[in-house]
Amino acid sequence: MQSYTIGQAARLLGVSPDTARRWADAGRVATRRDESGRRVIDGEALAAFSVEIAQSDDDEVPYTSARNSFPGIVTAIKLGDVAAQVTIQAGPHRLVSLLTREAVEELGLEVGVRATARVKSTSVHIDRT
Repeated sequence: MQSYTIGQAARLLGVSPDTARRWADAGRVATRRDESGRRVIDGEALAAFSVEIAQSDDDEVPYTSARNSFPGIVTAIKLGDVAAQVTIQAGPHRLVSLLTREAVEELGLEVGVRATARVKSTSVHIDRT
């Protein structure tokens, strides 16, 4: 069975290794020691835990049909007269979306603001979070 180190699990979950370690220490996800003495998480346990935390993240329930969500932080905005380019860093994923300048202004997007990129088909939707 595939197993993951705390660092690998953290990257897959989109959190810091410290957060993954705290979750393991609190017993939220089971770990074991591999032959090298490193703490690892079995793939099946990590998969189940990733579904659990995704379902429990209900503090901001989105009202959208787009299911592929990438919560992150706005890292760059290029404003034109009519269009804008917004870059979001969501864990290891960098997403770039083209939208209207008006939409950027209405959403109050600026560098450093939390935002969620939602991908449906070939479109990326950005929600302010």
